[in-house]
Amino acid sequence: MSGIYIHIPFCKQACHYCDFHFSTQIGKKEAMVQTIAKEMVLRKSEVEDEVETIYFGGGTPSVLSNKEIEFLIQTVYDNYKVIDHPEITLEANPDDLVSSRAQSRSLFLDYKNAGINRLSIGIQSFFDEDLKLMNRAHNAGEAEQCIKEAKQYFDNITIDLIYGIPGMDNERWKSNIQRALDFGLPHISSYALTVEPRTALKKFIEKGVVPDVDDEQAQEQFHILVDMLAEQGFVNYEISNFGKPGFFSKNNTAYWLGKKYLGVGPSAHSFDGKNRGWNIRNNPTYIKKINEGILPIEVEALSQSDRYNEAVMTGLRTVWGVSLEKIEKEFGLTYLDYLNQQAQKYVEQGLLQLVDGKLLTTKKGKFLADGIASDLFFVD
Repeated sequence: MSGIYIHIPFCKQACHYCDFHFSTQIGKKEAMVQTIAKEMVLRKSEVEDEVETIYFGGGTPSVLSNKEIEFLIQTVYDNYKVIDHPEITLEANPDDLVSSRAQSRSLFLDYKNAGINRLSIGIQSFFDEDLKLMNRAHNAGEAEQCIKEAKQYFDNITIDLIYGIPGMDNERWKSNIQRALDFGLPHISSYALTVEPRTALKKFIEKGVVPDVDDEQAQEQFHILVDMLAEQGFVNYEISNFGKPGFFSKNNTAYWLGKKYLGVGPSAHSFDGKNRGWNIRNNPTYIKKINEGILPIEVEALSQSDRYNEAVMTGLRTVWGVSLEKIEKEFGLTYLDYLNQQAQKYVEQGLLQLVDGKLLTTKKGKFLADGIASDLFFVD
């Protein structure tokens, strides 16, 4: 099975922390939609498997009209083999979903009729002071209103929440989590606020306008999140993702399990099992090249060590862990012995554990998984 990721590179305004590829020149989106469809046609020979997930990411895909969403979904169906009842996710921002109650009702019905069956709503926080610091386009009232209305039309809804925000103490973070739980949502994705280069947040911190991120507090808030959601029956199936049984993201799970996927749109990434590719991060150049029949993509052939390192990185982030049997089968005894040797100190520190032949992070080690994984990497 394969997935198709569609990158919509437009946002109404720039969030201070975001380093994803996007443009605020939304007037160009019609040309972009047509070009993304052309890329799908150009690359249809790359996907031989059936498509089980279609994911609209960005950027802000909810800036698209319903006709544009329908057009892109139909382009997938016209050019690829798609399973019955695929998971089709649309990322959306609250301000796009609550322009007025009548329009919202029509919008949600339009999404369903277009084939969308999973909504990912970028809430980030239920508090205005956090939203203003991050320069989000919505307010706390819109955050709550859009979830209430979306629940009338969709069962499969996930929201994003951010922890480690400067000025957000643990009590406010607990209130954020509790508000999400009160809605009875089946899935929550939550990420630590990170300070990326070339973002407004980075500049504000350097100038002293905003306090720096406190890593210790972020770790505390991560553990609060894990405990509160576990009490309500959520499975922390990947470090940043919590789902009730039956509501894990099929799209994201495929990434972590190393399945193939095709990414279309500027900056989108692809993986065919052996190679990784990424499209150019420039909207005008992307449109120009695709319309000339040229794929503006760089491709990297993954070495055995690259594939081993990715298996370790993704495995330690998930509830499925790193299978020692799979490491030996796919990479050989040299890699297995190296993994066991490097992992031993983390087992002794209580950060990793070996369960049924799988190397897993402990509760204590989960927040540190990426750093631990990098120490287990095999460097040629």
